[in-house]
Amino acid sequence: MSTHVEYYKVAMAAYGQGDNASAIEAFEKALVEKPDWTEAMHGLALALMHMDELDRAIEVGHAIAKIDKEDPFAHTSLSMFYQRKSQIAEKAGLEKEAKELIKTAEDQGSKARLLSWKIELRTNPTAPPPGPIGSMDVID
Repeated sequence: MSTHVEYYKVAMAAYGQGDNASAIEAFEKALVEKPDWTEAMHGLALALMHMDELDRAIEVGHAIAKIDKEDPFAHTSLSMFYQRKSQIAEKAGLEKEAKELIKTAEDQGSKARLLSWKIELRTNPTAPPPGPIGSMDVID
């Protein structure tokens, strides 16, 4: 088995146990061995988020989006990271910064939805278009 895979498994086990510091360390070791491995980068970014290292998580999220321009999860994650950062800014009384971060989070969420729809159309070209708001039956 490759070293990067071993580190990744250690990282995922640590992440699953809530040991984000150990997960970050192991994800980073995996990425030394295989730097553009977006799966490990996703894990690293989420562990960083849980450690409130949002700037680093955002940096990793943008790196993923640069490597794989069609990865909707990269933009979903970025949206989450920016939302968390906006909440911190709000609590600190930085209203203007919080609003800018919320806008960025919304933009990233839109990119994620657009990429997901493109993937859906490629895999299911006969899928009906989404209907107007309220047109879907919701089951409680």
